[in-house]
Amino acid sequence: MTAPQGPDFSMAGFLGSLSDTVRPGTARPLVVHADELAPLPAGQVPNPTDLSIAGLLPTTTFEIFRQSIPPGQSSDLHRHHHETVHYVISGRGHSEIEDESASWSTGDFVYTPPWTWHRHYNDSADAPVEFLTIENSRLLGLLGLGRRQSAGQVTVREARAAFEEDRT
Repeated sequence: MTAPQGPDFSMAGFLGSLSDTVRPGTARPLVVHADELAPLPAGQVPNPTDLSIAGLLPTTTFEIFRQSIPPGQSSDLHRHHHETVHYVISGRGHSEIEDESASWSTGDFVYTPPWTWHRHYNDSADAPVEFLTIENSRLLGLLGLGRRQSAGQVTVREARAAFEEDRT
């Protein structure tokens, strides 16, 4: 479904276009098996993490990913308009979210607020971190509000300086 944009957009029309019932089929099944996850190409992920999306699920407003961070590594420093929750399937580490740092381990949930500089670290020297990542990026994309910026492997201070003009 493509959401109308610009002068043709109406919230009532958008909300009316969402079905009360998800009608799965072969293109949008109820179950996506682990071997059916679609890995994002390495060039699309500017860090050492592996991201695979459960893109065939019939979700309309959110995305689900499986993310792995190798031992001793971190994701890139980035921010996006959508909210994200990571469920820690296995491993331990910490997240840098703006000027705060929070530790987590297996079974914990990590929340990332919209438009905050953040990255996730694997604190283990020998085991990967595995996340189930859930974000409302599809909803914001439907509304034409999705945005993401990556600063790479820099500090929060360096990212703020580099993107000073984008403090919106």
